[in-house]
Amino acid sequence: MNKKTKIVATLGLVSDSKEVLKQMIENGMNVARLNFSHGSHEWHGNIIKTVRELSSEMGISVGILGDLQGPRIRTLVDEPVEMKNGETILFSDVTYKENVISSELKSIILDVPSIVDDIEIGNEILIEDGLMKVVVKEKENGVLTTEVMDGGIVKNHKGVNIPDAKLKISPITEKDEKDLKFLLGMDVDFIAMSFVSSGKNIEDLRDMMKKILGREDNLPQIIAKIERKEAIKNLDDILQHTDAVMVARGDLGIEIEGTKVAVLQKEIVKKSLQAMKPVIVATQMLESMIVNPRPTRAEVSDVTNAVVDHADAVMLSGESASGKYPVESVRTMKEIIENTEASPFDDVKHILTLNGEEDFKMVIKSAYELAKNSNAKAVVLGSASGFTARLFSHFRPEQPMLVVTHNKKTYQQLALVWGIEAKLYERGEVFREDIDWLIEDAKKQNIIAKGDKVILILGRTPDGEHIRLIGIKEV
Repeated sequence: MNKKTKIVATLGLVSDSKEVLKQMIENGMNVARLNFSHGSHEWHGNIIKTVRELSSEMGISVGILGDLQGPRIRTLVDEPVEMKNGETILFSDVTYKENVISSELKSIILDVPSIVDDIEIGNEILIEDGLMKVVVKEKENGVLTTEVMDGGIVKNHKGVNIPDAKLKISPITEKDEKDLKFLLGMDVDFIAMSFVSSGKNIEDLRDMMKKILGREDNLPQIIAKIERKEAIKNLDDILQHTDAVMVARGDLGIEIEGTKVAVLQKEIVKKSLQAMKPVIVATQMLESMIVNPRPTRAEVSDVTNAVVDHADAVMLSGESASGKYPVESVRTMKEIIENTEASPFDDVKHILTLNGEEDFKMVIKSAYELAKNSNAKAVVLGSASGFTARLFSHFRPEQPMLVVTHNKKTYQQLALVWGIEAKLYERGEVFREDIDWLIEDAKKQNIIAKGDKVILILGRTPDGEHIRLIGIKEV
């Protein structure tokens, strides 16, 4: 309970052993991310089993996040193409590539069929993380005539971004469908979706999961990766449909001017909190720790800033997946979080606003006020679906939040929610017996002691309309 902001750590070849994973959990990893741009199903399956074993052995909730690769646009060239500023370059795709063969001008093919149909005059085409840029000047017969703005050497299979185009590419590829079936078979807790442009994308993925599993409940939660300019435009729509959000600053910094990313990050975090959707800040947080044992001062400030903004979680990518210091990266991030949360700059000066004024939300808001204005040492909650716990967490209380649930999926998914320490009670539904068990467990951990007061909240009734109990209890 030393930190409330959660840590998502990407796993890779440097962090797939049981010994290293145990150290990462001990040092603060709450959610293990598996990047399906890399690795075989066999490798991912083995690491999922290991994380589950450790979570059970250590009595610590650790969520598992499967991150789908999504569609990627790549260059197809037989040999490197040198582009000079001001030069005219032709672009086409695999559908129309025959139309550029006879031209004497240099040409580059994109590997997505008919994607040229979605690109308009004036659109920018960015290559290799935005290092090179061309602007479309003309379009005819599936061929784009472009002017080079930022030149360079274009090699085969380099990534391409087209920020302003309304691309009709499905965000779920054939590879994603295969990976999704595997992930659902492994019963993971979260699915991160790339290339999200609208709320419909989210619902399409959810419908696919329901069809594969043959049920509508206990599904993995969907995390919408905000990485496209179109996703920023449709953020409110996406927030209505997604379960959680990831500020994917890597691709976002390509699609949108890099100097705007920090401000957009704050806007996305704020709107996600208002919508009561857990939000992860990701990409390059401690990037230098891939090769160095300590982060730069700027990286420390970056993590601190995300914590001050009250993001639910901060994420490690290459630092914990392929770097020299996976455990040290988690430990360092934990220390930054703890120091920031102990400072006055992390305090909530006003009650965080919520979208909607439903009665249940108002009751939980009153419970938060009770916790804030009392000398209670902790907030003790029973929550079957996790909704009550997420709602209380939204207000970012100072006290530890201890949550008991009988639902194993809820137990694992609460690993992503700010400030929640979840415990699994599998003997029945969430009633007084569970709460008494949780209080006794908290006493053993020295979180609370005899004579302390705790705020007591039992979640919603099965109809979802009433709260079972709210009050103050003396331990």
